[in-house]
Amino acid sequence: MDHPDGAVSRRPRLSPTVGTARNLIRAALDGAQIPEGSLLLVACSGGTDSLALAATAAYFAQIGRYRVGAVVVDHGLQPDSAAVAENARQQLAALDLDPVDVRRVEVATAGMGPEAAARTARYRALDAAMEQHGAAAVLLGHTLDDQAEQVLLGLTRGSGTRSLSGMPARRGAYLRPFLALRRTETEEICRFSRLDLWHDPTNADPALTRSRVRTQVLPYLEDALGPGIAESLYRTSRILAQDAAYLEELAAAEYSRLRVPAPGTAEEGRDAGALLLSEEGLRALPPALRQRVLALAVVELGGVQPSFERLLAAENLLRRAGSAGPVQLGGNVSAYRQVRGAGVPQGDPSYGSLVLRKNL
Repeated sequence: MDHPDGAVSRRPRLSPTVGTARNLIRAALDGAQIPEGSLLLVACSGGTDSLALAATAAYFAQIGRYRVGAVVVDHGLQPDSAAVAENARQQLAALDLDPVDVRRVEVATAGMGPEAAARTARYRALDAAMEQHGAAAVLLGHTLDDQAEQVLLGLTRGSGTRSLSGMPARRGAYLRPFLALRRTETEEICRFSRLDLWHDPTNADPALTRSRVRTQVLPYLEDALGPGIAESLYRTSRILAQDAAYLEELAAAEYSRLRVPAPGTAEEGRDAGALLLSEEGLRALPPALRQRVLALAVVELGGVQPSFERLLAAENLLRRAGSAGPVQLGGNVSAYRQVRGAGVPQGDPSYGSLVLRKNL
C-alpha cells in the first residue's frame, strides 16, 4: 500500500526462527495425528520458552487450522506468583488464545523433592484442564537446552538407556515440539512477538541440582571442551530414544511369551497375584532384554522400576547357585525361584520358573 509521501507499507519480515518454530509445531501435530479443528492447550509459565511456544501456536489458530488455548499453572512458590500468572494470562489473551485457564495448585512439602513435587502438581492441573476443555493435546515448551540438562542429570545418576534418552517428544497427549530449538531461539521469538518475559528465579537457584547444571556445569563444559556440548547431548538423546524404543518393543514381546499367571488361589496356598517367568526362557535372553522383562513383571505387580543392582540380584537366582531368594526388587515386589521338595511337588508347573509377587 502506497502512502501519500510515497513510502511503501510492508509487513514485518518473518523471522527465520519463527518459521522454523512453526514447522516444528506442524510436524509434531501431524506426527501425533491431531485432527484439524481440535483444541490445543499450551502449558505456559510466563517464561521465555512457554511464551514463545504460545506465540507460535497462535499462528495455527489465526489460519484456522486449530483452536489454541493455554493453561497457566500458578505453583504459589514465590510471593509474586499470582501477579506473574496474571501477567501471563493477559499476554496470552492478547495473542487471541482461548480459553486461557489460570490454575493455582498446592505443591506437596513432604515425600519428594521440590522439583518433583511441583512437576506432579503441574501435570495434575494440566490433566484436569485438558479433560475440562476437551483438548486433544497439551504443548510443552521444553527446548534443546532442557533436554541436554536432562541427559546430563541422567548420566550423573548412572541411569539406563530410557533415562538417557531424555524427555520424549510425545507422551500420550503431551507434545514437546521445541526440543530441537535452543533457548536463545525462543528468546528471539519472544523479541519478535514483543512479549513481556518473566524470568523464573529458581532457574538460577544454586540449591536446585538442575539450576546448577544450567548455570555452572554446562557453561563449564562448553569452556573446557568447546562449543556444541548441548547439541551433542541432544543428539545422544535422540539416538538412545530410538534404541530404547526398540529394546522395549522386543522386551514386551518376550514378556508376553514368558509370563504365566501363577495357578491356584490364595486359599489353596498359592499367591494368586504372583507371576511366573520361565527360568530357561529368561536365561536364553541377552541381559538387556532379560532385565527389561523382569522390570515389566515388577511394574505389572504394582511395584516400581527396580534399580540396576536389584535386577542383577534377581538374575543371580537364574544361576541356581546359592540362595533361592527372595530378592527384594522395587515397590515391595520380591522374586524367588521354586525349589522342588520345598513345598513344590513333582510335576508342579511352577518348578523351573522364577516367581515374582507383591509383598502384602
